[in-house]
Order: sequence, then structure tokens, then C-alpha cells
Amino acid sequence: MPPVDAVIALGANLGDRQAALQGALDGLRATPGLEVIAVSPVYETDPVGGPEQPDYANAVIRVRSNLSARGLLDRAHELESEWARTRQERWGPRTLDIDIIDVDGQVSDDPTLTLPHPRAHERGFVIVPWLEIEPDAVLAGHGPIRGLEIDTSGVRESSEGMSIT
Repeated sequence: MPPVDAVIALGANLGDRQAALQGALDGLRATPGLEVIAVSPVYETDPVGGPEQPDYANAVIRVRSNLSARGLLDRAHELESEWARTRQERWGPRTLDIDIIDVDGQVSDDPTLTLPHPRAHERGFVIVPWLEIEPDAVLAGHGPIRGLEIDTSGVRESSEGMSIT
């Protein structure tokens, strides 16, 4: 399979958030056939939807991979499991959340992996960090991410100096 470029969002709001994001990044880097191209700064964000819960730490990374979109999703689920991610409540708190946002502009309505991510164009916690690493990015069906009108009021640079490398 020829390499694909993908955008992946990382988030955590339980436990050591920075360690979870770094663990996800390290796990992706250790994946055969996957190269991390760019890593955004870490942002702290208000939770969107769901119950009362702590703020999130979020980052976005770009990768080049020989894995299919489904292969990327499977790897993301493996890493979430390593961080004891449970799926008990939609939009509930989590130790680690890894979302596949875009894979080479592919469009798919597969219920297991919808591409691009169905709510990415509405989420400041995805678009703001993505702009940091790819300001000219285009989201299939929505156009340039720079032109998206989204609420970014709940997105702020990490006050704790969190970063992942």
C-alpha cells in the first residue's frame, strides 16, 4: 500500500494528561510503517458535550503511514486500551482519546471510521492545534481549515507548560 498522510487528534482529561498524550505519541512512533511528521503544541480545552468533567489536554499530529485508515484506527484503539480507556459514556471523561481526523482527504461514511471525522470542522480543540502544524490544510467537504468558523473560546495554550515531543 502506498503511504498515506493522516491527521490524528489526541486528548486526555483523567490522570496524568501529559503522560497520556506523550504515551500515545511514543506508541505511534513505535508503530512499524508509521512516521510522525509534525506535532502541535498542547492545548487545554473545555469539555464539549457529556457530563461534568475536568478540562482536556489536546494535541494534533500529522503522520505518514503504510497502514490503511482502518489500520490506523486499530492502532489507535490498541494505544487507548494500553491507557485503560473505557467507552462507557459518550463524550465522557477519558484517560486517552485518539481520533483519526483525516486520511489523505478520503471520504467514507463507514460507521466504524467516518472520514473525515464527522465533527472535526466544529471542534476548536482539533482545528486550533491543527492550524499550528498545517496552516494550509484542507478538510474534505469543508474546505481550508483556516476559513472554518468555529468557537475557540474554550481552547487555550497549556498553562501548565505541557508539551509532547
